[in-house]
Amino acid sequence: MKFTTITPVDNSVYLEENYHTQKDIDETLKKAKEAQKEWAKTSISKRSECITKFLDALLGKSEDIAKELSYQMGRPVSYSILELRGVKERASYMQEIAQEALKPFYPEEKKGFERYILKEPLGVVAVLSPWNYPFLTSVNVIVPALLAGNAVILRHSTQTPLVASRYKEAFDEAGLPDGLFSYLHLQHSDASAFMADDRVDGVYFTGSVKGGYEVQKAIINKFIPCGLELGGKDPAYVRSDANVNYSAQNLVDGAFFNSGQSCCGIERIYVHESIYDEFVQKFVQITKDYKLGNPLDKSTTLGPMVKTTAADFVRGQIKEALDKGAKSLVDESLFPNSKEGTPYLAPTVLVDVDHSMSVMSEESFGPVVGIMKVKDDDEALKLMNDSQYGLTASIWSKDKEAARELSTKIETGTVYLNRCDYLDPALAWTGVKDTGRGVTLSMFGFDHVTKVKSIHFKEI
Repeated sequence: MKFTTITPVDNSVYLEENYHTQKDIDETLKKAKEAQKEWAKTSISKRSECITKFLDALLGKSEDIAKELSYQMGRPVSYSILELRGVKERASYMQEIAQEALKPFYPEEKKGFERYILKEPLGVVAVLSPWNYPFLTSVNVIVPALLAGNAVILRHSTQTPLVASRYKEAFDEAGLPDGLFSYLHLQHSDASAFMADDRVDGVYFTGSVKGGYEVQKAIINKFIPCGLELGGKDPAYVRSDANVNYSAQNLVDGAFFNSGQSCCGIERIYVHESIYDEFVQKFVQITKDYKLGNPLDKSTTLGPMVKTTAADFVRGQIKEALDKGAKSLVDESLFPNSKEGTPYLAPTVLVDVDHSMSVMSEESFGPVVGIMKVKDDDEALKLMNDSQYGLTASIWSKDKEAARELSTKIETGTVYLNRCDYLDPALAWTGVKDTGRGVTLSMFGFDHVTKVKSIHFKEI
């Protein structure tokens, strides 16, 4: 059976490929199991050498890959290439810390005993990744898993299937052992059977909350690690002492980069009443400078959403908010390419919003943001925590101590001060509530692709 990838550029068929079968799954798992046994015996330095060669091979095709990404998911080509730079940053950092992160742990000496804890690879891990940041969401697990001695099987979104083949091509060029990295294009039922297979030793999924529940169901009959990153409704709080121009500039980018299709993008903003009007005016002014258009045009700064249905969902949220009394401050006519029945959607800034509106409570994943006025930190904190999600939150202020105090009370995996929508590979990427569970990146990311074994020897 075939699947079709429709490009959001013009809603035409970009490519068709065959789904893999149950026979393909079996053969892929068999090869992965065999390859992993030998890979686990390889030194970390040798594994790292393969990762370096992989990066060289992948980045050597950056221009072609960036264009492919723009065709597959709509991001402006001038920005798509930045994703590949992010791959290098994250992978290189995990290489740098691998020796330290994976070394045995020795507790205090105890006479007559030899005691230590090993970190061993899980075995074969499955990585299920989405289309919105197709390399960055997957590299977070793929590189640490390989460095730790695992085999990896990638199931990528059928919206961005060429990402999987680009990974495979680069790993093959790097000389990675056959079967150690593979990919499968799978229908949902086959994906569930794949994850449930006894030969899969860990599952890492990035996607929707609904998808996360399906992953849990698939592996319910076995006890294996399962990482779930399931999105967010990330808030920003602009305090009274914030630099308004700086905050507005960065929050516009945080809200509308990648057409708002980022799990850690800014979807709701709370602004202290003393600077509210000034902030909103600046925010709208900057938003109007965006150029919505064909993502292959290098002057385009805002591309289409991934699908017309996704754009229609956001249009529905906007209409509901307007019907309930919200006001839109950006005239859609400034963006002539924004048209009903297409994935092209103008950036939308809403005020007079509240949490009864889905645009302030449900994930939008599009170029829309609501801005609310608040009277103090307590009100901002209450509204920021009024969400089923908990991925990131950002505070905009000159008062680091006030931000530190707030950060202890905000229910998210990451709290930023004076920045947003960025992953630092030295820090743990994680979430709470319906954002999911597990950790990628940082020293702690290796803990989720390894298992521990205690060695307890007594001398006689």
